[in-house]
Amino acid sequence: MTAITSDPFEVVTHPVIELTGARKTYHTGDIEFEALRGIDCRIFPGEYVAIVGPSGSGKSTLMNILGCLDVLTEGSYILAGEDVSTMDENALASARNRRIGFVFQQFHLLASLTALGNVELPLMYAGVAPSERHERALHALERVGLADKSRNHPGQLSGGQQQRVAIARALVTEPAIVLADEPTGNLDSHSTEDVLGMLDDLHSEGSTIVLITHESDVARRASTVYNVTDGQFVGAGTEIAK
Repeated sequence: MTAITSDPFEVVTHPVIELTGARKTYHTGDIEFEALRGIDCRIFPGEYVAIVGPSGSGKSTLMNILGCLDVLTEGSYILAGEDVSTMDENALASARNRRIGFVFQQFHLLASLTALGNVELPLMYAGVAPSERHERALHALERVGLADKSRNHPGQLSGGQQQRVAIARALVTEPAIVLADEPTGNLDSHSTEDVLGMLDDLHSEGSTIVLITHESDVARRASTVYNVTDGQFVGAGTEIAK
């Protein structure tokens, strides 16, 4: 998102993600657990950011917050200009569908649908007319190199191809960010390289990508890496030299 200031030659780019003082506390009986402890983060359009940390570090909680799957206990979260910090469930669901393209470790493809049908699903939920969603879904499959597999069902595709279908589904709504949560966790080394190369290509085309991972080798594909430990970022985002 860009805004023109009073100076006609000055263009200001606003963050697509802005977390300020982000805290998330869970309660189980008398036990209180603070999963996020005051995280500040700004991610701008076109960035490729990795958030890396071991199990229990808080990165999954952070993913849920960024993906509008949960809300903060304290602090604010601005997503593409919208304050989602205090949204109710219906508003969060709308923000997820409009603003975020998800790619998960599990592909979450429906076996009964073709690749094209799976990619069309977010558009169907958004009320897009059948002819338009068919066209947009086919274009998304073309972007990931699977237009020739549009009539195949998930069981007829390799793991890497299934993840490409999932990426196409993430792209079809033209989201503000692509949020990839351990996207290579179920893939062999060849398919891992294939999917990471796909994310590299999307970044080079201008997509904003946030990659959640516990693997430092995978995180190095990003331009900036945030390390999470005990619910906090360890230092500022580290820019990776390519």
